[in-house]
Amino acid sequence: MLDETARRILSVLQRDARTSMRKISEEVGVSLGTVSNRVRRLEEIGVIRGYTVLLDPEKVGWDLNVVVGLRIQKGRLIEIQEKIAEDPRVYGVYDVTGDFDSMVVARARDRSDLDELSKNVMSIDGIERSVTHLVLNTVKESPTTLPD
Repeated sequence: MLDETARRILSVLQRDARTSMRKISEEVGVSLGTVSNRVRRLEEIGVIRGYTVLLDPEKVGWDLNVVVGLRIQKGRLIEIQEKIAEDPRVYGVYDVTGDFDSMVVARARDRSDLDELSKNVMSIDGIERSVTHLVLNTVKESPTTLPD
């Protein structure tokens, strides 16, 4: 479990991962050494898995966002998910409960790219059924936040 200091440090980093250790120290109200040690420890134990740039998908050419439900042959789930995950258009691959075995979130440049993704990735051998949902509007999409 994270203590309040760690949670406050993470909150600052989530707003802007480029925030300097000194600035974090000032905002959180702890010493620079404490911030440095805490961040290093959070990285070591895997709470902080890395630092990245958040891109606007449409501004970099991903005009279509899809959610695909997959029913996969028994005994082939991991194999198929790993193949799908290799495609650079695939944003996330999830094991799920319900009518499908897996859900995939992917992005495509245009209809032609989506057609290629559907025919060559979402219909590989071992996928028994797929249902593709085209996202019309994104109401909220954000990185993981800390639970209350």
